Amino acid sequence: MVKWGRFLLFLVVVGLLATLVATTTKQVAGNITLGLDLQGGFEILYEVEPLEAGHKVDIELLKSTAHMIERRINIGGVAEPVTTTELPNRIRVQIASQSADQDKLRELIGKPAHLTFRDENGKIMLQGSDLAPNGAAVGYDDLKRPLVTLKFSDPKKLEEATRANLHKPMAIFLDETMQTNPTIQSVISGGSAQITGNYTQESAQELADLLNSGAMPAKLVEKQVTSVGASLGTLALEKTMYAGYIGAALIFIFMLVVYRMPGMIANITLAGFTYFCMVVLDWMHATLTLPGIAGFILAVGIAVDANIITYERIQEEIRSGKTVLSAFRAGERRSLITIIDAHVTTLIATGVLFFFGTSSVQGFAVVLAMTIIVSIITNVFGSRFLLWLVVRSNMFKKPFWFGVKESEIREL
Repeated sequence: MVKWGRFLLFLVVVGLLATLVATTTKQVAGNITLGLDLQGGFEILYEVEPLEAGHKVDIELLKSTAHMIERRINIGGVAEPVTTTELPNRIRVQIASQSADQDKLRELIGKPAHLTFRDENGKIMLQGSDLAPNGAAVGYDDLKRPLVTLKFSDPKKLEEATRANLHKPMAIFLDETMQTNPTIQSVISGGSAQITGNYTQESAQELADLLNSGAMPAKLVEKQVTSVGASLGTLALEKTMYAGYIGAALIFIFMLVVYRMPGMIANITLAGFTYFCMVVLDWMHATLTLPGIAGFILAVGIAVDANIITYERIQEEIRSGKTVLSAFRAGERRSLITIIDAHVTTLIATGVLFFFGTSSVQGFAVVLAMTIIVSIITNVFGSRFLLWLVVRSNMFKKPFWFGVKESEIREL
């Protein structure tokens, strides 16, 4: 007896999935951030050295330096730079943008931006660390010329420094470049000072932002700069997508020919798997690179393999003489532990790759781990649920629908 309720539920689930994929895929795909190898940009590799002799570079110094690099890149108007630390002493900066000014950003990153106030003998009286949080801002003099205003966290310290140098020059240095050398006319008690010079609105704002970001906690030595043109990135993406379409088409045909009804369900869940992987990438705000796409394609093979293991087991049970329902129950039960073991061991491998690998390897590992988790949900439990609905509907009871010939079935 055909159970139409189960079959209608199957059609509703597939229809909802198809509607969701058809109406939102373009939007979701457009939200995914592409890496510089797919849209063009440049990558800078820095070697980190301590500011003082005898100090060592540790993970905390690497992280704080990487954070400062991100803040300085944001000053240059670049959104979502990717900075990764590589033990023992390297930081890799990836900027996926063709509009970014490479030379300007390299200059911004490399600036120590160490602000000092020095007396006439060159002795440091105050420095940038004495500024209040976000204490640098853009101001204007009486002639409406831009200047940089400074607010100190301890006004008494500024007052003592100006009192000690009353009627004497106190030079303001940025790194080792003197910005201005005013003569202290009176004791400054309000905790405020100014840096004057031939500033434009843009240069004054950039200096204020640099001072607010703070001095770089370590010395950066530029080791390598790699540029990827927009056309090269676009070509790489097009070729990768073309290969993916061809591979997916061949997989769909193979599953339909060999496994028939279960193969069709596998193809449906593979489409859902691809869609939900894109949703998770968007949700993670992850940057998709060529190694990441390689991890995704590998996960597609793993997802197909999970279905094949189950369907082969079901075919074996049908050939042994069991009914389709009994074969389904036995096949899914006996194949589950094998599938879970395979996924867990792959997750362990991705963990090792992420922990010990460099940035590109880590990107591959993150995408592969994410896709494996999504695969367990869609291509293990999701496909089993859909196949259960079809089997329980009693509409496809003949072995033919499961890729088994009548002549292959052994009598009990």
